[in-house]
Amino acid sequence: MRHDALRSICDQHPRIATAFWRSTLIDAAIYREWVTNVRRREAYTRMAHILCELIWRMRSVGRIEDHVADIPITQAALGDALGLSTVHVNRMLQELRREGLIATTGSRVHARDWAGLKRAGDFDTTYLHQKNPAD
Repeated sequence: MRHDALRSICDQHPRIATAFWRSTLIDAAIYREWVTNVRRREAYTRMAHILCELIWRMRSVGRIEDHVADIPITQAALGDALGLSTVHVNRMLQELRREGLIATTGSRVHARDWAGLKRAGDFDTTYLHQKNPAD
């Protein structure tokens, strides 16, 4: 969309402008969180964090219950998102399972200890700017 057309729409429809502005702020908050995630957090924390975010987002739109999610993502894709090798992703998933935080079957991920997984992932939902689904 051309910028002049977008500006015209926003001038004529303040609610649309507000929605665009809110969306931009949310995108910026998510971006900052992920820069922190990849730059400052250890691999274990990164893995817990991404699982928390995926589960949280799916719950917020009513796609899962009881912290059990179908997350059809490969370990290679997780590694790309987290800046980790596939081997390291596998090790971090094993560690989360060993500590009883998650259970996995194929693409299904069950956050067995949601509070523990959130602590492990240093996960604070504020940056997502969503209404809190039942925790």
